[in-house]
Amino acid sequence: MPHAYLVGHITVKNADKWAEYRSKVPATLAPWGAELVFRGTQAAHYAGEQPSPEIVVIRFPDQASVDRWHTCAAYQALLPVRAQAADVVLSSYQA
Repeated sequence: MPHAYLVGHITVKNADKWAEYRSKVPATLAPWGAELVFRGTQAAHYAGEQPSPEIVVIRFPDQASVDRWHTCAAYQALLPVRAQAADVVLSSYQA
């Protein structure tokens, strides 16, 4: 069964709110068997439009787990903080 990867492109608007949001997300991921693959800040850009300077990649066991995580009450409760903290584009991919 292929894994699913959640990729977030992030532009931080409020560093304090972003730190608050980031500190709470891991607890929402654990029930879905997700793990942080990497988080980083852009070092260079070589082609095309770059949507944002920061990125996060999270691996889930499957796409259904991504869907359930994204709609779970624990994560949904963080959305107001995320909206204040950053502009975030989330997409999932299967590999």
